[in-house]
Amino acid sequence: MGVATDTDLREAGVCPQRLARIAPWMDRLVADGRLAGLSVSMQRRGKTVFARACGQADLARGTPFTLETVTRIYSMTKPLTSVAVMQLYEQGLFQLDDPVSRFLPEFKEMRVAVGGNRAKIETEPAKRPITVRDLLTHTAGLTYGFMEATLVDAVYREKGIDFLAREGTLAEMSAQTASAPLLAQPGAAWNYSVATDVLGHFVAVVSGRPFADYLREEVIGPLGMVDTDFHVHPEWMDRFCACYAYDRERKLRPFDGSVETSFSQPPAIPSGGGGLVSTAADYHRFCRMILNGGELDGRRLLGRKTVALMTANHLPGDLAAMGTPRFAETSYAGIGFGLGFSVMLDPAKAQIVGTPGEVAWGGMASTAFWIDPKEDLAVVLMTQLIPSSALPIRKELRVLTYAALVD
Repeated sequence: MGVATDTDLREAGVCPQRLARIAPWMDRLVADGRLAGLSVSMQRRGKTVFARACGQADLARGTPFTLETVTRIYSMTKPLTSVAVMQLYEQGLFQLDDPVSRFLPEFKEMRVAVGGNRAKIETEPAKRPITVRDLLTHTAGLTYGFMEATLVDAVYREKGIDFLAREGTLAEMSAQTASAPLLAQPGAAWNYSVATDVLGHFVAVVSGRPFADYLREEVIGPLGMVDTDFHVHPEWMDRFCACYAYDRERKLRPFDGSVETSFSQPPAIPSGGGGLVSTAADYHRFCRMILNGGELDGRRLLGRKTVALMTANHLPGDLAAMGTPRFAETSYAGIGFGLGFSVMLDPAKAQIVGTPGEVAWGGMASTAFWIDPKEDLAVVLMTQLIPSSALPIRKELRVLTYAALVD
């Protein structure tokens, strides 16, 4: 991939001079020491109109960041898992309003935390079962242990509920999740959670195939995502990016030590919520499939009506109306949620330029993507900085991108 000619840009409705603002923005992030390296790639009307990388993938090794750099995409795994779920839905194997306990009996007779303290949490019975759609929309009442905001979060930490753990199985971790109380009644609130990890186990049970195998064979493989998997293959290791965080002086430091120490072997638990590594080029293939209504290069993964259902808002309103989320890879006001993606409802309310109906998500290490069907646009941002809230680069890139659209 490379930067398109001015003629190509104009045919794609993009102003060359305005698009050129993205490159110096990227260079400043690296020169100021805010990011070690990053890539930005953008497609519009079927054309690659921008694709550039700068900085380093590994400061210690002096490895340049390129468009082929392999990164941890963390929660950008969730949309791929959601596609796997919806493929099985299309086969008539379940309905979205089915209780998930029909397939995962450990989720029968759930209880909901209503008070108490660390020594004894007070609970009440769930008023209705958790449905498949609840898991897809993060309204099941599940949570993440790293939130450290509620008594239920503490239970997750005590029970070791972590789908990135290096021991155990997907089935065992799903059962551990079901043994904890719910944070809220099913369907009552939006809470970012391990729900998509549970869906990975759901895919395994419904399909009768190990989840990682199913995702590789039915989603990753058919899409031609040749550098995407739950671990870094040996031949990819020289392209694998180091991950960074800020120290107390806001200087970059390695987040998890040597890049060879993690993701170099297949994981004990394939995390459908955050376990994949990928590249910009690979993730653009996923975005193009969604833009094309479920098809890419002659391979159809989903029906167009299924994609329309996934990318519609399934909440009564926006995220803010569903309580006050404690953490998400998006802002809350003006943003809804579909079956695996956030959904833009109202750019003015969200206080960011955009288009109603665009879908998006991001990962813990500051990666991000968005897909805008009305503008026939897909943008992928790759970098490796934890947490994703450390810099407002996603919002900045959105402004730079939409400012370049002139037709």
